[in-house]
Amino acid sequence: MMFGAGRTIRHRVLLPLCGSRGMSSDGTGTVVPRKEVVDFVVRCMEAVGTKRPNALAIAEVLAEADYRGHYSHGLNRLEMYIHDLKMNICDANVQPSILKETAATAYVDGNNGLGPVVGNFCMDLAIKKAKEAGVGWVIAKGSNHYGIAGWYSIQAMQQGLIGMSMTNTSPLVAPTRAKKAALGTNPLTVAAPAKDGDSFLLDMATSAVAVGKIEMQKRKEEPIPKGWAIGPGGQMTTDPQTALMGALMPLGGAELHSGYKGYGLGLMVELFCGILAGGSYGPNVRKWMSTAEEANLGQCFVALNPECFAPGYHDRLQDLMNFIRKMEPTEPHKPVLIAGDPEKIRMKENDDRGGIQYHPNQMKACAKWAQDLKVSPPKTIA
Repeated sequence: MMFGAGRTIRHRVLLPLCGSRGMSSDGTGTVVPRKEVVDFVVRCMEAVGTKRPNALAIAEVLAEADYRGHYSHGLNRLEMYIHDLKMNICDANVQPSILKETAATAYVDGNNGLGPVVGNFCMDLAIKKAKEAGVGWVIAKGSNHYGIAGWYSIQAMQQGLIGMSMTNTSPLVAPTRAKKAALGTNPLTVAAPAKDGDSFLLDMATSAVAVGKIEMQKRKEEPIPKGWAIGPGGQMTTDPQTALMGALMPLGGAELHSGYKGYGLGLMVELFCGILAGGSYGPNVRKWMSTAEEANLGQCFVALNPECFAPGYHDRLQDLMNFIRKMEPTEPHKPVLIAGDPEKIRMKENDDRGGIQYHPNQMKACAKWAQDLKVSPPKTIA
């Protein structure tokens, strides 16, 4: 699949997965062709002063998130980008600049530009260095929310490289034993090519769940599972509104269930992002959805050439993934999967229906944004 900016993503088909996160509770939803999702985001971004190339960078990563089933980071995030630009807290059209570099590393200033613009620039640079030096490690400061982390690791994977990316975020996660948030959801991703288009693709928050998933439950007026978040008093909650006033829990949840491991991973991401980049970090990052100050996020982009190491890499990775997928599952109707498989299943479902399926409340929000910005709403499939 070729996107407008010339970025190619290839997808492997697997068996269907029960359920759909884009549907309402009664199993219905509105289907929007993927191209129309991209075009709608471009229209909205251009309406708030973004030049087309940068608007397309935003549109592609948001559409890819929804296409892969990560609805928390797709159209659900469009309002945030629009609001940042309306408040002039982010520069829609600036380009990143290289502050320092070696054969294998680079230190980049995002110049308070749009996160996907900064991210694409940095991963392109990391890929170039990996092809020349075997590894490219690029750190950026002065960035903003960059969408799904996997978008960037996939770019390296499509060039035959192992890709990695990390970003810090607004403080939303309470460290183990703490009542209040001090770290971001701090996602990390690794994408590795196997054989015949197969791949390993890990894309995860270091919190129990991404904040967008709580926002989606609130949008759908449904509760959240116990263990996702705590309220302002530090007690677990299943109410999304109370959770948004409190803090997310680290990956693993409570200390009893090894939540301190997710907490440690979140700190690790902060080390490679805000700390190493000299950007904002931990509790110093602006509050979620605030436009009182620049985000100044720190981000990390890595590309690694597997050919620099032991021969037979692709065969070994494919052998391991094949073995794991063929393992006997504890529940016959739930096969053992590899990281990235659920997204491939979701993409196959969207391909079969001719577009991305959205919850009715998401489409209502899109209609409102379209009205406010005086652009046409996304066209749907009847």
